Amino acid sequence: MTSIDVQSLTKEYGSRKAVDHLTFTVRPGLVTGFLGPNGAGKSTTMRLVLGLDRPTSGSATVGGRPYPALREPLRHVGALLDAQAAHGSRTGRDHLCVLAASNRIPQRRVDEVLAETGLASVARRRVKTYSLGMRQRLGIAAALLGEPEVVMLDEPSNGLDPEGIIWIRALLRRLAGEGRTVLVSSHLMNETASFADHLVVLGRGRLLADTPMREFIDARVQPRVRIRTTDATALKSALARHGHDVVEHENGHWTVDHARVDDIGRLASAAGVPLLELAQEEGTLEQAYLDLTGTETEFTTQTQEA
Repeated sequence: MTSIDVQSLTKEYGSRKAVDHLTFTVRPGLVTGFLGPNGAGKSTTMRLVLGLDRPTSGSATVGGRPYPALREPLRHVGALLDAQAAHGSRTGRDHLCVLAASNRIPQRRVDEVLAETGLASVARRRVKTYSLGMRQRLGIAAALLGEPEVVMLDEPSNGLDPEGIIWIRALLRRLAGEGRTVLVSSHLMNETASFADHLVVLGRGRLLADTPMREFIDARVQPRVRIRTTDATALKSALARHGHDVVEHENGHWTVDHARVDDIGRLASAAGVPLLELAQEEGTLEQAYLDLTGTETEFTTQTQEA
């Protein structure tokens, strides 16, 4: 199968480095989330991979070859970078037919991807009449047209309704399950957490993380246990004897940081503490991402506390 390989990739615009000596690999069989604040260099990196910009130095290859060297590239790489790219005066079907003809893709694939993306009923409408969500689906249809081994999508959930978001999650998981290489750029942390296996995180053009998603979260957000009890005094005493600090919250529950639910449950049971709730609170991708990128954000706002 085919991987995306980025080696010492650098792109300079005057004195500014949009991409700064990036090295990472996007592997087959995984959905790789491509994350970073605004201005981190994600879109520039994707454009460099697709040959839309030339690097100042370094390289970006697909299956060991630069994208411009690929014949009939839609058969190798499917990409969605801009949902507004389709000509507004063409119908959705005509847009896909032109792409298919230029890459020697059978016309039957046009109807197949229109059905797969839910656009069959509007295929003969002009693109300028499409909603943002429909344009997103058309861009995804174009990316899938050549049945490529590599799929690159920039903010694919943008403009989609809840049904569409569920659909795109399942699509990404299916593509990875088929052994394809899937790279997805997104600002939606909760959405990325629902489909990504691996993460590549950028900040100010530099690589900040290249790691499995669960490892990324666990390394930055410590787990904690949530408890509700009718005997807070006994709970605090039992856990304090074993070195655990218990924090009370306004809604009546307690939390124990750096702890696992099995350990806390055994200690409470041994001490005879009645429990109304005992649950593990795992760290989230959003928490871990903000912990890592807090100092790498180019555009920030001041948050006022009430």
